[in-house]
Amino acid sequence: MAMQAEPQAPRWDPLIPPEMALKAEEVGVAKAALGWHSTLALAFLAGAFIALGGIFSATVMAGAGGASWGLVRLAGGVAFSLGLILVVVAGAELFTGNNLIVMAWASRRVSTARLLRNWGLVYAGNFAGALATAFLVWLSGQYLMGSGEVGRVLLEGARLKCSHGFVQALALGALCNVLVCLAVWLCFSARTTTDKILCVIFPISAFVASGFEHSVANMFLIPLALFIKAGAPAHFWAALGAGPQSYAALGWDGFLWANLLPVTLGNVLGGSVMVGLVYWFIYIRKRPA
Repeated sequence: MAMQAEPQAPRWDPLIPPEMALKAEEVGVAKAALGWHSTLALAFLAGAFIALGGIFSATVMAGAGGASWGLVRLAGGVAFSLGLILVVVAGAELFTGNNLIVMAWASRRVSTARLLRNWGLVYAGNFAGALATAFLVWLSGQYLMGSGEVGRVLLEGARLKCSHGFVQALALGALCNVLVCLAVWLCFSARTTTDKILCVIFPISAFVASGFEHSVANMFLIPLALFIKAGAPAHFWAALGAGPQSYAALGWDGFLWANLLPVTLGNVLGGSVMVGLVYWFIYIRKRPA
């Protein structure tokens, strides 16, 4: 009678970088092959997940008063990590993380058309999910909490985001997605859910605390601020000691052209080139057939 092979025990040690690179390539192939309806649905979820991290972060940072500026930013960053934790663990398609599909593209396992198709669908789905969540949060009146301090954090944050010059916004976007894609890259080494959560928290906290710019987060944070500016009740403005005219420079044109466009280009540069193609060059370029 033929002897049966002994079942292999599960591995608990993390994958090492060369194995992570191969896993990233396989994941990229799978993402590019996903049907358009599933891609859009998962992208919508990712936009909503990042939005939930965004409102959690704004709530944590509200009313900090005389607390240390850096520690307040750190607390907001840890809270914002919720968004990518939900994306990675619950499963969703995030444009910034999907920049790593370039590793499969560079190996010619994903065509340029497939790559751009995925990015286009996911970007649109992320925008829809983030915008829908922004509208829902505005309807809920959650921004009125803390005597309007949550709303103040959102308005001031959006005004700052729309005040960057094009090159500055591009650079901030690149730095942001270096950290986001490094968080996703670290998750390729993970064996457990706990591993993944720990891999996410520090890079994401770093980008938020440092003021770097994330296109999908801005698809939620800036529209929500614009909704507040357009429809907040009088008692909100009275509590803030300000009015909509105080945020006259904050508008949809500024959001789309002064922020979202350069930040998106920066995100692609940081995630695709500065992380994805670098690791492809190191670990996959000369891989034996």
